[in-house]
Amino acid sequence: MTPDNASPPLAGKRIVVTGASSGIGRAIAEAAAGAGADVLVTFRANRDAIEQVVAAIEARGQRGMAVQADVASEQDLERVVRQVRASFGGADGWVNNAGADVLTGGGASLSRTEKLDLLLAVDLRGTMLASWRAVELFTGQPEGGAILNMSWDHVAHGLAGENPQLFAAVKGGVEGFSRSLARTVAPRVRVNILSPGWITTAFGNGAPEGFRQKVAQRIPLGRWGTPEDVAGAAVYLLSDAARYVTGQNVMINGGDVM
Repeated sequence: MTPDNASPPLAGKRIVVTGASSGIGRAIAEAAAGAGADVLVTFRANRDAIEQVVAAIEARGQRGMAVQADVASEQDLERVVRQVRASFGGADGWVNNAGADVLTGGGASLSRTEKLDLLLAVDLRGTMLASWRAVELFTGQPEGGAILNMSWDHVAHGLAGENPQLFAAVKGGVEGFSRSLARTVAPRVRVNILSPGWITTAFGNGAPEGFRQKVAQRIPLGRWGTPEDVAGAAVYLLSDAARYVTGQNVMINGGDVM
């Protein structure tokens, strides 16, 4: 139990969250603000949604800032770094949450090659480019910083299907890159991985009820996860409570993959 007079876990910290207009990214941004951090969020297209996220951050008494950026663009990422320096004086944590949606909307109708190219550009290239930018930012600061990259729990043992093949390849790349980066930049910068499982984001919310129930029945904790479940782990890994944790992959999946 946390004492009533204890400081929030991210008090005084400055956090960047990419792809924060909805789902897991939004939950992490709002949870970080609730834990005492100022938060800069990025978005690609949905300005109305990101303005709501900034308002939610500010409603928690923290500073919020939004920057439009394509994480696969080095120029856009440089603009994010300039903005966080100008607005917050730097950052203490960077969450690479931005990812391509190839399961819902227009992304679902792409060919498998188009899906692969998009996932490689956003999820893998974007994570790598943003991580390198974050390292440059952190190494110029007295306190260093923490990076969180997003993988997928089923990378560990696979899942049948064409889309799972694509995700396993790309998110497996994120996991391998993150561990190598963690060894490269320690001890000044910590790098960890979050691997969500079945989470009620756009795909989960739109799935047929029978499928949702079938998935829930096989998960030891008996339910789909929520974006807030992932956000709770993110807050821990960004906080000083995790100061001796780096190069680790934390699966948020109710025990579906162990």
